[in-house]
Amino acid sequence: MARTAAARPADTPPPLPLLPKRRGIELALLVGAVLISVCGYVVVGLARGHALPGGAVRYGAGLGALALLAHLAVRFRAPYADPLLLPTAVLLNGLGLVLIFRLDLETPADHAAPTQLMWSTVGVGLFITVVVLLRDHRILQRYAYVCAALALLLMAAPILFPAVNGAKIWIRIAGFSIQPGEFAKVLITVFFAAYLAANRSALAHTGRRMGRLRLPTGRVLGPIVAIWLLSVAVLVLERDLGTSLLFFGIFVVLLYVATGRTGWIAVGLILAGVGAAAVGTLEPHVHSRVEDWQHPFAGIAAGRGPGQLAQSLFAFAAGGMLGTGLGQGHSSLIGFAMKSDFILATFGEELGLAGLTALFLLYALLVARGYRAALGLRDPFGSLLAVGLAALPALQVFVIAGGVTGLIPLTGMAMPFLAQGGSSVVTNWIIVALLLRISDRARTPRPEGNGNGNGSENGGGSGNGTGSRGTGSWVVGFLKPTRSQAQTQAQTQAQAQSQSQSQSQSQGQTQSQGRAQARGRPPAAPPPAAGDDAASPEAGR
Repeated sequence: MARTAAARPADTPPPLPLLPKRRGIELALLVGAVLISVCGYVVVGLARGHALPGGAVRYGAGLGALALLAHLAVRFRAPYADPLLLPTAVLLNGLGLVLIFRLDLETPADHAAPTQLMWSTVGVGLFITVVVLLRDHRILQRYAYVCAALALLLMAAPILFPAVNGAKIWIRIAGFSIQPGEFAKVLITVFFAAYLAANRSALAHTGRRMGRLRLPTGRVLGPIVAIWLLSVAVLVLERDLGTSLLFFGIFVVLLYVATGRTGWIAVGLILAGVGAAAVGTLEPHVHSRVEDWQHPFAGIAAGRGPGQLAQSLFAFAAGGMLGTGLGQGHSSLIGFAMKSDFILATFGEELGLAGLTALFLLYALLVARGYRAALGLRDPFGSLLAVGLAALPALQVFVIAGGVTGLIPLTGMAMPFLAQGGSSVVTNWIIVALLLRISDRARTPRPEGNGNGNGSENGGGSGNGTGSRGTGSWVVGFLKPTRSQAQTQAQTQAQAQSQSQSQSQSQGQTQSQGRAQARGRPPAAPPPAAGDDAASPEAGR
């Protein structure tokens, strides 16, 4: 061991550790996700028709083919990507198809499952397109203002079309409908991430102090606030308060992560509360939803029967801990929004609190892996983009689950991957594709920098070959490295400094010995070693 270490030059870095790609684990998890979805489809058919559903084989083959194509795209174009993101998305999408098929049995005149499967196919196709064509996520930073302009155009387009269920958020042409606000939320997140990454120093260190909060100058914060206010104003005109709340949440989250100042969270909560109170009082459509939230059983007392929120609460109560079983609930009594806004009530009634907990854990896993990708980058734009994209489903799940359980007023948003909605499922697949691309960038080992092979942008990080890059991450705020990670980084730097000092001392001794030999003097004897292998720092490792 000592001879091998001594034969290698002192300034030669050790070979880069190869990170596991985990594509085999991803494939195994995909098989499990498809099997769970197919089993749910079969259970619904047995519960409702007491026979195997005729389309079970086609459903399983279609979902399996989509999952396999997505896996092949990741295997060949993003081999170091996170292995949990794609299986989680496939399982959520499959469970959504099962629930929509189950509710289709209650509405024979309106079959939405085939249409949802078609939109899922489109979403997976765009997922593959993003993974294959977008080789580096930093390309998006060049088109920040283009993304902002497109987002504003997409949000303003539904104003020209009639309202649907009280909100102008749809474009309907010849039987074809699309919700452009779903695509706008990805574009506006790209703009926020790019602008905050370019001005992070000015936002964090310049401006006036108001107590413990430092307000940035208007020249720095003005453009992003103007874009945000304009988008929110358009959404208020369209009565789409759910997307407006989502945009506000993304704005506050990214501003906090970019500056690391907790005061922005307090300011965001205060502004959100004031805005919600004003809109809830002045806007009739929103005011009616606030009234239903405050008095969910008023219709029963007045003799009109239970409303949607009351039926949703009854469904959760009937589900109990383990649920009534797939296909054996009565959530169809909720009405027209049972496949979109209130599909979570069906899940809670038929799978119970245990099923809801598992569902929320799946969403939490999707969000956590997005944050993990952000921690693996030293690129400010990539870190902010990963945080923003991961926060989108987190905020949506909170707003929707809070609405259908009576925690907050209803907003009319779609549950990610689960609810009926082609625009929603396509957008969610694009979000997963971008997170996969960012995670591949974060986990890919690179030889530049200090030779640690950690896959970070500038050679920082721990270099342990495990894919964890929290110590070299740029992200601040609630994604700061832990104390143990900071201590590990300090120890690594101290070891590197001590090695460089020992190398310089050995080079100085060699030069002095050479000068002594040239003058005819015997070289100085080296200091005695502490042990047999003490001459080699690599011995014993």
